[in-house]
Amino acid sequence: ALKAAVKTGSATKDQLDKAIALLKELKAELDVKRKAFDAAVGGGSKAASVNKEAFRAALSNVLERRCFIIPSFQVYGGVAGLFDYGPPGCAIKANIQHYWRRHFVLEENMLEIEGTAITPENVLKASGHVERFTDLMVKDLGNHECHRADHLLEDKLNELRAQPLDSGMRREIEDVLARLDEYSAEELGVHMKKYGVKAPDTNNDISDPFPFNLMFATSIGPRGDLKGYLRPETAQGIFVNFSSLLYYNGSKLPFAAAQMGQSFRNEISPKQGILRVREFTQAEIEYFMNPEDKNHYKFAQVADLKILLFSRDVQVSAVKRPVLTRLGDAVRDGMVSNETVGYFIGRTYLFMVAVGINPERMRFRQHLQHEMAHYAEDCWDCEVECSYGWVECVGIADRSAYDLKAHEKASKRDLSAYIKYDEPITVNELVVEPNKKVLGQKFKKDAKVINNALLSLDEASALDLKAQLESTGEVSLKAYCNGQDFVISKDMVTIKQEEKKVNGRNITPSVVEPAFGIGRILYCMLEHAYYVREDDEERKVVFKFTPLVAPTKCTVFPLLQREEFNDACKTIYDALVNVGLSTIIDVTGTSIGKRYARTDEIGVPFAVTVDHATLEDNTVTLRDRDTCSQLRVDMDELPVVLRKLVDMDITWEEVQAKYPAQGQETAGDVVIECSLRCP
Repeated sequence: ALKAAVKTGSATKDQLDKAIALLKELKAELDVKRKAFDAAVGGGSKAASVNKEAFRAALSNVLERRCFIIPSFQVYGGVAGLFDYGPPGCAIKANIQHYWRRHFVLEENMLEIEGTAITPENVLKASGHVERFTDLMVKDLGNHECHRADHLLEDKLNELRAQPLDSGMRREIEDVLARLDEYSAEELGVHMKKYGVKAPDTNNDISDPFPFNLMFATSIGPRGDLKGYLRPETAQGIFVNFSSLLYYNGSKLPFAAAQMGQSFRNEISPKQGILRVREFTQAEIEYFMNPEDKNHYKFAQVADLKILLFSRDVQVSAVKRPVLTRLGDAVRDGMVSNETVGYFIGRTYLFMVAVGINPERMRFRQHLQHEMAHYAEDCWDCEVECSYGWVECVGIADRSAYDLKAHEKASKRDLSAYIKYDEPITVNELVVEPNKKVLGQKFKKDAKVINNALLSLDEASALDLKAQLESTGEVSLKAYCNGQDFVISKDMVTIKQEEKKVNGRNITPSVVEPAFGIGRILYCMLEHAYYVREDDEERKVVFKFTPLVAPTKCTVFPLLQREEFNDACKTIYDALVNVGLSTIIDVTGTSIGKRYARTDEIGVPFAVTVDHATLEDNTVTLRDRDTCSQLRVDMDELPVVLRKLVDMDITWEEVQAKYPAQGQETAGDVVIECSLRCP
């Protein structure tokens, strides 16, 4: 377009040259990023997909061998989409969950609940899950195997994209990939036929896409006549308890409620390890607020964060690339719809970085307009790059008042909140006053039904009723009395506008919902933490976990198998456990180097070694996993130092500045050199 503009004179040659230079600069930057990513997942760009598979195989081998993650029911052949967490995996998951509670529930003063996993059908009908909680499925026409339609199309398009293509075809494929989530069954079927999608493995023809409900159905009670489902999300348990939570909070808005627990989805073709499973841990927040005031009183605390934002405008532009943006600017300019959504984007970013997600491989992608439900005002997904591509780990959505209104309508229970005005205001209010005496004389025992129907009229219905009474003198209430046809006259009800002073009003709160997939966050963090020490001949595996999430915080070794060394190790172990640090003692007869390597492989950040000097001066060797540097620390000071390191209140560099390095003990003017081998 710019070249054409130069020809017509509407742009200069200098502008064209600058644009070309910028494109070259962006391409070079992209090449560097791609090479870095390929290196992270195991190799060069020409064999990227093969290297990613090799990387995943190597990672999976470590995860299974060291009991991080184990296929469920493995002795019976396993079940697709179900996994167990072994000791280190369970500890990491618990640490992530603990920090989530600290970062959100405690620091934000949220109300945490624990609801049931079994949910009656009427609840999920009201929420829309019975009708709409579906994925599009296709069947292999040869062996009737089921596959998720959008995943097959995505794999085919990525396969095509890896081949040499002209710019028009490449852009067309990228546009289809960007819009995968918004296609209907018919539109998806058209694209699958256009690009020749076949069944994987068999290459058979496939059926047209059709919807498949992902919920696990069950029956409640011995008669089996009450239908229910295993919950597909934890959010509905918060919505149905809104009135109780509002009362507990002193009937004040805004407030946030949280729930963490198991959710269940009957995935069509669960693959990608623990990224797509049938039972998983969710952590969800529902922030209830006045729909007319979506500012957040703590937004200033995150406004200066610079985060990779992938707005919908950028997604449909020629250069589909997230932009590093100051969060305050994104809200001010309207890219992010309001401060509350922006605040939770910022808090989510800080949480993800704290648990070990690389910020350069994390972006917040805004939903395209067609992706969002009709009631949603804004939606952003926190996506993390791993060997499977960009994976959605957190969803942050402004859901307006949809959920509460849906449950209020279905349950016929009031789910509103009363907001008080700063000063009383004068309003014109429509008042419906049934004449109980006249109604009682005319309708006897049915008078109560009519009275309640009149009092429950909304403003539009009441005004319509008034107009009919003034026009004809009488009106039927069939539409308001469950089909019972009562005809009332003008003298049986008064409908009028009155001027009143009011101190507040009832509203249905809007909701901003951040929803976290704990397993997905954990897996992406595992990929980001995994590396191999290239300068080591044996290429030892290391997990560079932050101390916050590491499954074990410290290991304690005796240099030699001697009783006095083992006694000192036990004393240190007790002292560390007493300050809340998960610790293990390794008294195997292998060398110190091999013991270090063994604990590096499960991501233990610190190691303590008891040696001959310990018995003489009460000091031990403290070793840092990431730098392999070692210090001499007094045994009595060790628990406090390690507690501060694990809480990330101090850095290793600060500890190095205070304590002498292992192997450099000064005796007069003589420096005595000694060391413990670090792999």
